[in-house]
Amino acid sequence: MSLQPYQTGCGKPWRLNSAREGVCYIGIAFKLGEAKSDSACCAAQMFLDTGDGIVFLGDDKPIYSPLKRQFTLTSNASEKLLKGILDTYKTLDGRPLKEIFIHCRSEINEEQWEGYQKACPENVKLVGVRVRPQRDGPRLYRIGTRPVLRGTFWKLNEKSGYLYCSGFKSRIAAYDGWETPVPLKIDVQYGDAPIELVARDILGLTKLNYNACRLGESEPVTIKFSNAVGEILISNPTVTDHRPNFKFYI
Repeated sequence: MSLQPYQTGCGKPWRLNSAREGVCYIGIAFKLGEAKSDSACCAAQMFLDTGDGIVFLGDDKPIYSPLKRQFTLTSNASEKLLKGILDTYKTLDGRPLKEIFIHCRSEINEEQWEGYQKACPENVKLVGVRVRPQRDGPRLYRIGTRPVLRGTFWKLNEKSGYLYCSGFKSRIAAYDGWETPVPLKIDVQYGDAPIELVARDILGLTKLNYNACRLGESEPVTIKFSNAVGEILISNPTVTDHRPNFKFYI
């Protein structure tokens, strides 16, 4: 199936006109610095229906597993992280939330999810999604010389699927990439949300890079920019007063 890409709305050029009010998307990225044992950090970003972003740095260092080559958080650390993000949101915006989607490249384990649930306000839906490029995933081609259409979604089951955020763009009648499009593997690990809706939201979040003149990125801003912001946050550990507004990091 092919998902319809979100269009930007009136007013702010980076606001999506199909964004749902009361729904926020939080991208969590872990970063390991040069001094690997003591410079790991957890950077998080919240994106709202307005298109604006909030940046937050976790106080507790993530746990890195060399065997699995991925990070995780303890229950207390994940609870503290989400609570800090929501407290910052209340200060800057404060509108009631209905749904919270957590995007993470690393697998979310049960202990980590338990902490997120404790920090989640009552009557707010919480969904945990793993999003990462799958370079060994299926490489689709259309008949002819053009690659797969951007926005193509291959549903595997009710919780998983492949989304092609790169590919042939009908608006410019070309593919502006260098290699065969790499799909994103999307897995709804916790919570309840239709996989098609999750994929459509992720496709919309690829259009929120308002610092570049592109029709869309290959990854959602929640994943791609959390990683970049994490690199900024650990580059100078002497800075303690980190600005929460996303515009300071673009």
